[in-house]
Amino acid sequence: MPEIAIAAESPRQESVVALVAALDRYLLELYPADTCHLLDIAELEAPDLRFFVARKDGVPVGCAALRVDPTGYGEVKRMYVDPAARGLRVGDRLLARLEEQARAEGLSALLLESGIHQHEALGLYRKAGFTGRGPYACYEENGVSVFMEKPLREIVR
Repeated sequence: MPEIAIAAESPRQESVVALVAALDRYLLELYPADTCHLLDIAELEAPDLRFFVARKDGVPVGCAALRVDPTGYGEVKRMYVDPAARGLRVGDRLLARLEEQARAEGLSALLLESGIHQHEALGLYRKAGFTGRGPYACYEENGVSVFMEKPLREIVR
């Protein structure tokens, strides 16, 4: 299995900007623009964002961000793996890194919004323990969004 390194990095690097642009193109091919919740490079540098890059042999092959909500949950944002690197478990590793970060920050859950046409991503999230839920924060039902969550703390009854 090839060595995949995942680290917090600036999204302003040229090769990372290209990766985020590829994600934007991919999403805009699948969904109407008004249903895509894209964060631009400046937004990925916000104080409430943790941005991670996966590299294979020094080349960016994936990215993901964790948005820390002030109410105590984390949101998975900008999750993407270059099609040439699919099958290397990069998505699994990025998602695990986001969960590790969320736990380190004491967050209660991870939430995400994905889309109905992203079958591989939805499978990845389900395999990682995410389950369906309704819209949250500023999101609304739109016919193409899928909302999921994964609790990070045990529920005490």
